[in-house]
Amino acid sequence: MKAAPLITTSLIAATIGLSGCAATSNNPKDPFEGFNRAMFTFNDKLDQAAVKPAAEVYSNVLPQFVQIGVSNFFGNLGDVWTAFNNFLQGKVEDGMSDVMRVAVNSTFGLVGVLDIGSEAGLTKHREDFGQTLGKWGVKSGPYIVLPIFGSSTLRDTAALPVDMSGDLWSYYDPVHWRNTGSAVRLIDLRASVLDASNLLEEAALDRYVFVRDAYLQRRESKVYDGEVPESKYEHDVGPTESIGESADKTPPASASEPATGPVVKLEKNEGTGAMPGAETKQ
Repeated sequence: MKAAPLITTSLIAATIGLSGCAATSNNPKDPFEGFNRAMFTFNDKLDQAAVKPAAEVYSNVLPQFVQIGVSNFFGNLGDVWTAFNNFLQGKVEDGMSDVMRVAVNSTFGLVGVLDIGSEAGLTKHREDFGQTLGKWGVKSGPYIVLPIFGSSTLRDTAALPVDMSGDLWSYYDPVHWRNTGSAVRLIDLRASVLDASNLLEEAALDRYVFVRDAYLQRRESKVYDGEVPESKYEHDVGPTESIGESADKTPPASASEPATGPVVKLEKNEGTGAMPGAETKQ
């Protein structure tokens, strides 16, 4: 567990270094498009070969109530990190609501397997350290596609090791149960976007462009809680192609979040995390 953030940091550093050597483009929000497209293809092949088939078996074999319980359990853990980030962003009311959700779901909800908090009217939020940095005024920087983790930006990439350190499951012992749970969480997240990913794969469009623009718009929307000043967005990442009336109407994203590519950030019931999906962590 202790080695995970170090390994992740090394991977991120290597990715950024490689992206600096990759062919650039004239797109102000995607200067490393050549590198990013290569990583997008790599993630897609990994997803098609391993993650998506496992998610299909998971979705077809396990009863729906079991899948919901798995999602609720890890979502409850994610609420702890969400609460912390809401407090860092000065959203005290939301942070207190998150604390109450964790307390209710961890007790009456059988350690989070049942989402009693939502039934009690406690709204679920999803916040991560990348959003917190954005709230503090840190610009998103260029778009980056990370190996395995999928869509990101320079700001969110720098925040990723912090988010991973804030994941309570990463501290669970024994290690073999932690690894098993992490695999189940990954597959559960991927299973949640199977329909959306199939639609995206069948669509006659440039999936890379769709995923990139959906991710950038969705992340800015989350940083500003859905109220992004247009001038602020264009100054930060440059004008973007239209992908529809709203990024929120695109297939889902996490995390985990809009579709971010075959390996993407989704937000099924997670506070953070980058997981494979149909490009919808976080």
